[in-house]
Amino acid sequence: MTQEVIQTIDGIQVQLNAGGMNTINIILAFVMYGVALGIKPGIFVEVFKKPKSVLLGMLCQLVLLPALTCLLAILLTGWISPMMGLGMILVAACPGGNISNFMSSLAKANVELSVSLTAISTALAVLLTPFNFWAWGTVYLHSTGVAGTLPTLVIPLWDVFKTIFILLGIPLVLGILTSHCLPKVADALKKPLQWLSILIFIALVVLSFSSNISAFLLSVKYIFLVVFLHNLLALGIGFGVGTLGKVPFRDRRTLTIETGIQNSGLGLALMLGTSLFAGFPPHGGMLVITAWWGIWHIISGLTVATLFNRSRQNG
Repeated sequence: MTQEVIQTIDGIQVQLNAGGMNTINIILAFVMYGVALGIKPGIFVEVFKKPKSVLLGMLCQLVLLPALTCLLAILLTGWISPMMGLGMILVAACPGGNISNFMSSLAKANVELSVSLTAISTALAVLLTPFNFWAWGTVYLHSTGVAGTLPTLVIPLWDVFKTIFILLGIPLVLGILTSHCLPKVADALKKPLQWLSILIFIALVVLSFSSNISAFLLSVKYIFLVVFLHNLLALGIGFGVGTLGKVPFRDRRTLTIETGIQNSGLGLALMLGTSLFAGFPPHGGMLVITAWWGIWHIISGLTVATLFNRSRQNG
């Protein structure tokens, strides 16, 4: 990637007024409500009787993915900008994506395990998303020797906590209550909301970058490669850990999908709704990486789920 292309990518900025930001927040909360409709308290009982797969899933999502993403970003130094590297780390620090349960169902994976991992990673995101982004972002900046040339990386804990709690916590509770008290309503809404969330996210990305469309089109082939490698790493972590852990193949499928599908919508909301850098507006490299991940993991997730679905290996 040439310096000209890197500068073009980092020069992309998305300016949203309060109304635009509120729209993003409402959409993300709506999406998380749809995810929670599939969560019934009873499903956790069987999963936690055999906690091995849950623990391995948490290891993949909360520890290995952020750490190895940091390593990948360091290895790509010179080919990506520091802001693009931080975008990769921000995505890795987010909890599991809202469509992973649907993908697991399509893949004939362990859906109960998928729902459990999504719920746990979402609940822990209040603390671990800002911590992982700060910790691995700091390691990355110092390892690449650019820490002193960029604005100070800060985590506005209260703002981040409010954003995650409002966008993830409240919809999660409301969705679980709906599932428990109004199961027929939950079953009727679940799948339509999953597909609607995919369409809404794609439309959101297109509208956000509509004023920078020429710059986005110039850089998308480079961004595609970076996100492709990052997503391949995530999928590989899930499948590799599941294989080494000798869990049932259905669980291995779930670990692959859960680690490869990240809630990049939350990453966008955190960038546009909070200041992750002291006195610094949202930066193009981070925005483009996060936005393109949200589109690409739908494509890769459907591809992997289809391959798993056609696989004859079960158990």
